[in-house]
Amino acid sequence: MSECEREWHVSHPYSNLIEGLKDGQIKFFNPQKLDDPRYDKLPLSIRVLLEAAIRNCDGFYTKEEDVENILDWQQQQNKAEVVFTPARVLLQDFTGIPAMVDLAAMRDAVAKHGVDPSLVNPKCPTDLVVDHSLQIDYKSFPTCPLQNQEMELSRNKERLQFFKWCSNTFKNVNVVPPDVGAVHQVNLEHLSRVVQVTDGFIYPDSVVGTDSHTTMVNGLGILGWGVGGIESEAVMLGQPVPLALPQVVGCKLVGSINPLTTSIDIVLGITKHLRQAAIAGRFVEFFGPGVSQLSAPDRTTIANMCPEYNATVSFFPIDQVTLKHFKKTSDQEKLDLMESYLKAVKIFRSYEDPSEDPQYSEQVIEINLSSMVPQVSGPKRPQDRVAVSSMKEDFQSCLDEKVGFKGFHISKEKQDIRIPFLHCGEEYQLVHGSVVIASVISCTNNCNPSAMLTAGLLAKKAVEAGLVVRPYIQTSLAPGVGMVTHYLNTSGVLPYFSQLGFEVIGYGCATCVGNTSPLPEPVVDAIKQGDLVACGVLSGNRHFEGRLCACVRANYLASPPLVVAYALAGTVAINFEQEPLEGKEVYLRDIWPSREEVRETEEDTIISSIFKDLRQRIEVRANIECPDSVVFPWDHKSTYIRSPSFFSKLSKEVPAPQSIENAHVLLFLGNNVTTDHISPAGSIARVSAAAKYLLSKRLTPREFNSYGARRGNDAVMTRGTFASIKLQNRFIGKAGPKTLHIPSGQTVDVFEAAERYQKEGIPLIILAGKDYGSGNSRDWVAKGPYLLGVRAVIAESFEKLHKNQLVGMGIMPLQFLPEQNADSLGLSGKEKFTLAMPDSLSPRQQLTVKTSDAKSFAVTAMFDSEIDVIIFRHGGHLRYVARTFL
Repeated sequence: MSECEREWHVSHPYSNLIEGLKDGQIKFFNPQKLDDPRYDKLPLSIRVLLEAAIRNCDGFYTKEEDVENILDWQQQQNKAEVVFTPARVLLQDFTGIPAMVDLAAMRDAVAKHGVDPSLVNPKCPTDLVVDHSLQIDYKSFPTCPLQNQEMELSRNKERLQFFKWCSNTFKNVNVVPPDVGAVHQVNLEHLSRVVQVTDGFIYPDSVVGTDSHTTMVNGLGILGWGVGGIESEAVMLGQPVPLALPQVVGCKLVGSINPLTTSIDIVLGITKHLRQAAIAGRFVEFFGPGVSQLSAPDRTTIANMCPEYNATVSFFPIDQVTLKHFKKTSDQEKLDLMESYLKAVKIFRSYEDPSEDPQYSEQVIEINLSSMVPQVSGPKRPQDRVAVSSMKEDFQSCLDEKVGFKGFHISKEKQDIRIPFLHCGEEYQLVHGSVVIASVISCTNNCNPSAMLTAGLLAKKAVEAGLVVRPYIQTSLAPGVGMVTHYLNTSGVLPYFSQLGFEVIGYGCATCVGNTSPLPEPVVDAIKQGDLVACGVLSGNRHFEGRLCACVRANYLASPPLVVAYALAGTVAINFEQEPLEGKEVYLRDIWPSREEVRETEEDTIISSIFKDLRQRIEVRANIECPDSVVFPWDHKSTYIRSPSFFSKLSKEVPAPQSIENAHVLLFLGNNVTTDHISPAGSIARVSAAAKYLLSKRLTPREFNSYGARRGNDAVMTRGTFASIKLQNRFIGKAGPKTLHIPSGQTVDVFEAAERYQKEGIPLIILAGKDYGSGNSRDWVAKGPYLLGVRAVIAESFEKLHKNQLVGMGIMPLQFLPEQNADSLGLSGKEKFTLAMPDSLSPRQQLTVKTSDAKSFAVTAMFDSEIDVIIFRHGGHLRYVARTFL
């Protein structure tokens, strides 16, 4: 042992808990040596938090008080504030590029103060997966994946050069190149370890990520959840994640799985139960004999959906099924070490043994797996589930109902309209419910090959039965990673996908993020002519109205085989039990593969070579040149990478608190404003403020690319803030990215209004309803409003992650008191608002807002902890971290 190590052992407050494995070659902190009976009663997810607190206890960020509070979880849950230091950070390129741009800009900022810029590095290991830039430029040809990849590399050359500079310059940064796979899948199949070994110490793997699907790793017993880009940057730079010690809801699974039920049906069934249980902000931990029936891929698919019911994580503790899964990627020696460690610290369990069940919070939910039936979700929200057997009747009711989350309000006389059109020389008809987009996406399912193999075997049986998909339907097959193509090809079903029009288009996010190729013009014309409620069906995870295509109003999430089934039917208004497919005497039940058939195929094809293929793809790096410098040489002509203004006028001292005086309302919003509304990720509309900016840079519309691809340019992203065509601003009365410039009374683009206000020196606020900021994790949903000049958001309630993002950018989240909102208070939104900032702020402090028409009302400052207050005082995470270097 070196002198430095000896000093560390002496100074560490829990050095007495250190034990050894492999004859002392590997060390670990063993919480069992605390000899505290409370440890054996802790949920296993809390035991992971406890181990991290013990190991990282430094008396500064993590204190002995944190360790004691976590150990006393039964009494301190939902009361104590603790911190968590994850083992690693995971970024996807949409949120990863602005994070890296911010770090590069921070190097510039500290260098101006005479500080060595090379000191600015992630302290926490960070993986960045380039997976969100794929677009469907080519389809229906065997060479289209290669052509789409070449277009991706060409279109995003500047971004890829910047990423390579980051991987070469920053320490602790690993960049996974394009065409490898979706971030959450690469995380599952390559980056996740179950345990980590660093500097001779073994400890549980854990992660925070900027992708909403980060929670999938909880299915492998790896504690992880999604954070905003701003929070991730703080963790990258060495700050732990602050959190209220969570309640842990026990979810007991019992019963047997129906042979015809897919993992997606189980996912949606569990999602419905947990959403109804009102468990927002809590951990969910699964137990009970039903868990042992679920494979590791089943568990990760279930864990993926936890953001949909607002839980922080859905945790499946590690058991023999988990270890069996990792036999594909680990040798026996590593597995033996893993098992020895996990059992030594008691974070390994048997679900069949109820004596190992820990004590959960008061709430325990029991779910019978035998009650799960095939479901789809839609037509506008993932929580609106519809049994496949009731789909025809449910769609009819959607036509009848008034416009809302489930309704389209189509008059009775127009519901039976049929619009003929020509496509490729043949005449077809479109009606309400016609499927025009069908996309088999495996990004959240390819961890469970059974769902994709079921779809492939269904396609095979359909072709053999003489069935076809109508050629005007926009079909695509978007595997999350190359391994999906590998096992579909090995199992022999890929050619049948192709025969039905489901060609592999590439690897990465496409349809889900709005990167869908345009529908044929005759189809679009027919939809518009009949004002038809056309439908999209996809096996992804996001389908908000207008996201897939502006003219496709009804979108359904379905399992991969059901996507194929509805494509074959050509409509969602079908009862599969009673009606044949395509008018022939072939029913869905005739071609649906049995569970046994799928399992046999899966066992024959899912082998270690799949994971070897993934490793080989990761090792292949694009031959892209990048600058060799400590600070990034910004190209002022670039429309992709630009140094943001977050560090302008950065001082060493924390600025004094500033009140908000005579602020105008930039937007007056209702309920359920999502991050898609605040910061769209799809294509850039030709009439938008962002388009005007790009045109001024002499780019053509074909060169606009997407908002996601240009997240490294604050000028584009600020103009893209609130640029959704589905934004419902009460000032305007109809959907669109417009607002009212109150002093002039003019209706203008949101950016133009904000720009005018800033020139006039007028601060801005936003009024909103319930669940403000729900949806994907995107840092620009806070950065954009900040650069627009927004100082505060007053809402009835916030999605927790977005609330944290607002705090992380120095925007104050203010919540109306219970039973109050803008309407009950008689606010028109056209008043001027003043908020006096006290000299000292505290979490959940009530403040008073006064208006120019003599109204006064109380709001709650939604700070969860003293750390939140400190971050806000500094003007956000970025300025706080930058000051630590100064």
